[in-house]
Amino acid sequence: MTVVDVAMEGSQEGESSTKNRMPAPVWTVHIEVRLRPRAAARFETIRNLVQTYVSSFDRIGLPSTLDGWQDVPELASSVERIVASESACPSHTLALEEIALQIHVYQPSDSDSFEEFSNSAGVRDDDDNTMAASVCELPNRSWEGLWDSLIYADDIKLKLLDYIHATLVLSDANVDFNLVSWNRVVLLHGPPGTGKTSLCRALAQKLSIRLSHRYIHARLLEINSHSLFSKWFSESGKLVQRLFTSITDLADEEDAFLVVLIDEVESLTAARAGAMAGTEPSDGLRVVNALLTQLDKLKHRKNVLIMSTSNLVKAIDSAFVDRADIVQYVDLPSRGAIYEILRTCLCEIMGKGIVASVNVPTLKQAQVYEATSKTASSVVVSSINDSHLKTKTVALRLLALAAQCRSQGLSGRALRRLPVLALARYIGIGNVLSLGASASPSSNGQPGHSSSGGAHVDVWLDGMEKVVREQTKELERLN
Repeated sequence: MTVVDVAMEGSQEGESSTKNRMPAPVWTVHIEVRLRPRAAARFETIRNLVQTYVSSFDRIGLPSTLDGWQDVPELASSVERIVASESACPSHTLALEEIALQIHVYQPSDSDSFEEFSNSAGVRDDDDNTMAASVCELPNRSWEGLWDSLIYADDIKLKLLDYIHATLVLSDANVDFNLVSWNRVVLLHGPPGTGKTSLCRALAQKLSIRLSHRYIHARLLEINSHSLFSKWFSESGKLVQRLFTSITDLADEEDAFLVVLIDEVESLTAARAGAMAGTEPSDGLRVVNALLTQLDKLKHRKNVLIMSTSNLVKAIDSAFVDRADIVQYVDLPSRGAIYEILRTCLCEIMGKGIVASVNVPTLKQAQVYEATSKTASSVVVSSINDSHLKTKTVALRLLALAAQCRSQGLSGRALRRLPVLALARYIGIGNVLSLGASASPSSNGQPGHSSSGGAHVDVWLDGMEKVVREQTKELERLN
């Protein structure tokens, strides 16, 4: 074999190996750019400037709040915050060449006003005028941060986002509904206090941002399930039809995305079950039948998403459950999720100067400390001078508290009020009100206070532990 033949053979092998080599994965990363309330800059201009700014990065953390854009005058005058959102990527950082950027520019509404739908029109008695639904414009500033505050053990939030994008891809491709069908209905069920309703609102807010390039407007319509029943026989079904006629009118606006939230949906299906058992009038059947009929009509609208929640999944009619594309159980938080919830609570009150600032590590770092530590979690943080050891001790104490909360089955709602109850019952409001003076030389050495201002984290951890023990006793008495 000649040298040329060898070279050609080697070249062919190289080409073959290149062809067989799998391309490096590219991950979609969403960059959310929040504008100032009165910023007048064009969204497209801001998007291009952010694209140029992000292109200067070597790597991007996921999730992370980006910094440095303040040095660009056009961005500094119009932008309030730039965030790289969480991703399905297992890595916490990505090189720029591994990323497909999606930049979303939005300006949340400051108004808390919303449109209200009454069910009194056409009803025989003016007293029967319960609010049927309310409509809120999105994105709304009052719900900023809600998405990040919801912490779950699995990827519920990303799963729901991926579902919405999948329906849009199929709709854009004009997939035949007779062959591949979906209803755009999501059912979240689980114990009270797990954040089901908050997740629906946060998802609506997130979608209004992520789909801003497709839809100019976004709205959340919350249905009051109890308003769909009338004291007049045969009127309840008409109330449902009248309400969904209004929803259809909103959906006719093709450049608007509409999320319909039916909270406590079991209140509808329980009435249907009672009617079938003969304990309730057949008017309850008309309500649910009308609702199912209207849902079947709305499934062809690609700009409409139906979200529903329930605390009593066994009371939900099977016909409704069958229409749900996603039936997601939202469980009580795991130990890891509890740790993150308590960590964000502590970081918030530290940021406001109520608790002396201490580095509270992430769950991953706390678990490393736990696996390698021989130090008891009951060690007093304020007695430690080494900053690394202090951080480690805070993590271990918080993990122990998280395990205690998990064993008692505390919900996310109960966890987030622990700092409030600790302050009210064991720390004392007077101590917090005097914290402004704690940084002065005269207050140095006060029990429970830090020389830098704010109560020691020990005081708050002790207080929250006492609250959990107290609530455990109260629940035992209740049961």
